[in-house]
Amino acid sequence: MSEEPLVTLKGITKSFGAVKSLQGVDLTLGPGEVLGLVGDNGAGKSTLMKVLAGALQHDSGQITIDGRDVRFSSPADARRERIGIVYQDLALCDTLDVASNLFLGREPRKGPFIDRRAMHRDAAETLSELHVRVKSTYQEIGHLSGGQRQAVAIARAVSFQPRVLVLDEPTAALAVAEVRQVLRMIRDVAAQGVGVILITHRLQDLFEVCDRITVMYEGRSVEDEPVSALDIERLVGMITRTGAEPTEEVA
Repeated sequence: MSEEPLVTLKGITKSFGAVKSLQGVDLTLGPGEVLGLVGDNGAGKSTLMKVLAGALQHDSGQITIDGRDVRFSSPADARRERIGIVYQDLALCDTLDVASNLFLGREPRKGPFIDRRAMHRDAAETLSELHVRVKSTYQEIGHLSGGQRQAVAIARAVSFQPRVLVLDEPTAALAVAEVRQVLRMIRDVAAQGVGVILITHRLQDLFEVCDRITVMYEGRSVEDEPVSALDIERLVGMITRTGAEPTEEVA
């Protein structure tokens, strides 16, 4: 990982009416780094990532990309900075085939027509590079397993050549073999120099692929540690704050 962070979030706040969802969150991510972002439900993880992806606008704080201050008013703004996100619902179209999902909205064309041969060829190449196995790029997405669907969603995000990739619960409800496939994809993507942010409640996955873990609690970032300094027991304590130092009272 280089010394210069790829992404820096500093003091990010976001409120929904009287509810303060984010209360001054700090986060950094380097090129080729896999960062685990964890916390109990309601800690603000997904809200923070929606801010980074341009789906929500923060109230205050600073987003820096490559040392430049940025502010996203839409997901298109974030995509221009090559920030990709795969949400938990995947946003795939079950009635379209694998290749059509990979290239939805940006299909290769030959004159006024979609070049389906080129689309399926490029889809096969993209999946092969990421070690994603499907019987055929002509298969409908609705006929794939959960792990294959997740892999296709990640491959679609990677095909945009992101510099930052956010994955929200990518291994939830997957079988063991499918989990291993997704974790391998995360390693492959990071090896290409992409900074990856992984949100997951499967703590064992963090120790498989992450370099560092940031813990959120009640809308704040409260801990940040390299994985090498952690074990499951200590990480659980960080998430639940059972090992937190008591606040000192001022005399």
